[in-house]
Amino acid sequence: MNTIYVPAFAAFGGSAFGAISTIVTGWVTRRRRLRERHTARSISKRERLYRSFIEEASRLYADALVSDKSEIPQLVSLYALIGRMRIQSSDGVVQAAERAGRLIIETYLSPNREFVDLPEFMEEMDPLRGFGEACRRELHSIPSR
Repeated sequence: MNTIYVPAFAAFGGSAFGAISTIVTGWVTRRRRLRERHTARSISKRERLYRSFIEEASRLYADALVSDKSEIPQLVSLYALIGRMRIQSSDGVVQAAERAGRLIIETYLSPNREFVDLPEFMEEMDPLRGFGEACRRELHSIPSR
């Protein structure tokens, strides 16, 4: 091989390597951004779902404390939220949501509470504590990139 071609091949190889490394770097950066955006959307979606469940369950629980009459359409709405959690959430969150739903139904079936009963009832007043803790654990376990 003629030695005059060696510098030309070296220059071509350097240019090709530079072009390929620029393309690969851009591709990796784009994939990382897309993954971060997907993770952020997933977290946001779960937070909205959990907020809706907490609002609905709190309202139903408060109603169940003072009323014998269950609100079947709202209970269906609550269980629809739990169904959506089965698709997006961890088993721990779903189980905590199901426990909260059962507690609401049991509260509807139990005798009504009066305001004077509140001091002795304060200990069990937070029916969504387990659900909130399960949600927090799940959201903290999602890797942020």
